[in-house]
Amino acid sequence: MPLGTVVLTGAAGRIGSRLREPLHAAAGRLVSVDRADLPPGPGDETHVADLADTATVAGLIGGADAVVHLAGVPDEAPLEDLVAGNVLGTHHVLEAARRTGVPRVVIASSNRLTGFHPMSQTLDATALPRPDGLYGASKVAVEALGSLYADKFGLDVVCLRIGTFEPEPSEPRSLATWLSPRDCAGFVIAALTVPSPGFLVSYAVSANARSFWKVSEELGYRPQDDAETYAGHFPGADAYFAAPRPQGDTLASPEFTLPHLR
Repeated sequence: MPLGTVVLTGAAGRIGSRLREPLHAAAGRLVSVDRADLPPGPGDETHVADLADTATVAGLIGGADAVVHLAGVPDEAPLEDLVAGNVLGTHHVLEAARRTGVPRVVIASSNRLTGFHPMSQTLDATALPRPDGLYGASKVAVEALGSLYADKFGLDVVCLRIGTFEPEPSEPRSLATWLSPRDCAGFVIAALTVPSPGFLVSYAVSANARSFWKVSEELGYRPQDDAETYAGHFPGADAYFAAPRPQGDTLASPEFTLPHLR
């Protein structure tokens, strides 16, 4: 199905900035939004705005065919900040979509939602949430809101549990969790075009030989890249994966969250 008009929130972020070009190429019209100044892009329409209330978001997305919602707090933080940036921000986008008739919202969820499951397990989207920190817990709430708006109001909502997004793997864990820029764009475009998804959750991860996660077949995207290409950069990788660890590894440690508990 053609993409039509797509609104991209968080367009100045690490992932959003890499998605502007492929989304602009695929969409009839791309509207990029961020609270930070957006550098010149591929010809998309840009807006500097905060998603702090539904009315503001409705003014940005009204008339669009879909929203790709990446804006929010991107890592561990005090719970108050995560609720404001991730949970309430997502609610404002979903409610604005309901009010203005935007039929589809693609939401950036996270693998951190299940980061306390052991590395020895392979998970699909039916796995119970076991967040590895406050950030992961906020994504549990984000997915719950997406489910609610799909079930109660008939929106098409796709939540992508994004892996470790970077140009190439930077640590042993990334050999399992890496999401390449090419595959990231592929997942997002698939989420925008899959027919009538209702509420759909999928991990978004490259075709890594050591992956902890299965991609939803319903999404219809087959990832192209494999982190194993870079395995030679990490000579201790076999021993790393043989040890009992949670999938979040150090992200699941108390030390990672304690500084953010007020």
